[in-house]
Amino acid sequence: MSPSTAQPHHPGRGPKPEDVVRKSIESGAVQAELQFADITGTLKSVFIPVRRLRDVLASGEWFDGSAIEGSARELESDMYLRPDPSTFSLSEPTTEPVCARLICDIVTPDGRPYAGDTRSVLRRVVARAHEGGLDYLVAPEVEFFLFPADADQVGLLGDDPGSYFGRGRGRTRQVELQIVAALERMGIAVDSSHHEVATGQFEVDLPLQPALLAADALTTLKPAIKELAQQFGLQASFMPKPFMDAAGSGMHVHQVACRIDGENVFNDPADPYGLSRAGRAFAAGQLDHAPGMCALLAPLVNSYKRLVPGFEAPVAGSWGRRNRSALIRVPAAPDEPETPMDLVGTRLELRLPDPSCNAYLAFAAMLAAGMDGLDRGLELGPPMEEIEHGYQGGSKLVVSPLPGSLGEALDTLALDDVVAEALGSEVLSLFQASKAIEWANYRRQVTAWELDAYLKRY
Repeated sequence: MSPSTAQPHHPGRGPKPEDVVRKSIESGAVQAELQFADITGTLKSVFIPVRRLRDVLASGEWFDGSAIEGSARELESDMYLRPDPSTFSLSEPTTEPVCARLICDIVTPDGRPYAGDTRSVLRRVVARAHEGGLDYLVAPEVEFFLFPADADQVGLLGDDPGSYFGRGRGRTRQVELQIVAALERMGIAVDSSHHEVATGQFEVDLPLQPALLAADALTTLKPAIKELAQQFGLQASFMPKPFMDAAGSGMHVHQVACRIDGENVFNDPADPYGLSRAGRAFAAGQLDHAPGMCALLAPLVNSYKRLVPGFEAPVAGSWGRRNRSALIRVPAAPDEPETPMDLVGTRLELRLPDPSCNAYLAFAAMLAAGMDGLDRGLELGPPMEEIEHGYQGGSKLVVSPLPGSLGEALDTLALDDVVAEALGSEVLSLFQASKAIEWANYRRQVTAWELDAYLKRY
């Protein structure tokens, strides 16, 4: 049995199936890697010989559907991977000869999209926005750490400058160069890269692009960076908070909603923050649903150790411009815009996500929350530029706090009908089951801190 043939998601964009086969053969590729994300966003792969690629592009490839369920493996099910020709690439960071690469949709044996496929979740929410005349564009900023791979514990790099925008040297500079070069070869465009605040911490910035393309890029970017770091005797980690007293790794996401003709609906030059009424409603929707989507954007137990005061991470539902602890920041537009991002106009920078998230689910929740703000015509409250002190203009403002733990975030997610509807019941159930296991395992742990604080005292 094989699923029925369906049209690719981006008809007319990217290579056609026959071009994929021809380029793969001409390149000397031996295998094609069929990639998909499990419920947590972890990249999974099935490899086929290139001689089978033509048939698989037409009919799909069978696989065990329980692989997409993350750690909550409850049932076996027959599913098919349907490669998206528009995602075709010939490069892998560490493989010679090259291996063809395609990202896949997951379909049932009768050819219907599988309700538990997180890529399909994002496509569905994007399609709903498109029906309303909007395209959703995002530009993620991905932070990560590099550690010595041979250390018994997480250690710092001795040759790293440890400063914001510091110029790396030695291994770290070589790894940064190799990362950007490899990602570009894989078809993942990089706008810029730089050193972050903490020792061994770096950031890779992707350009503004449709949300599905960005999610595809993020899903393959993380394992590629890990593989490249290993070549230099280093370990790359996207863990949100590896050190208690150092800045964590976030994934700030710049967002723009455009009409089909390209007009930025967030933009209003007459407003002090450059925000139109639609931009304010979109931001208000995300602030309103921030607690509900927190488990998706900050999905690890460790994520909530990043979301604390003092490290430019959000802790409550606020917005502003200068305040880098705000949940949503509205960057100021330059007087003379030069870069592509500047030319777009007003954008909303959501600072809640971290790089451990499943990007498909994160962007789907973010878009659904923003659209709910548009649909309901929500009003955006006053900005807060000094949230860590809780004051704005001498008067205290009250803002809704974010969940303080993964357990609390999961409880809040279950109560948010808008986010739950965006995910669909199948994905919501799979995600909750996987994360409930993670939370339960964490709660049973006895940490070194507890032993130090309590063993001799009580």
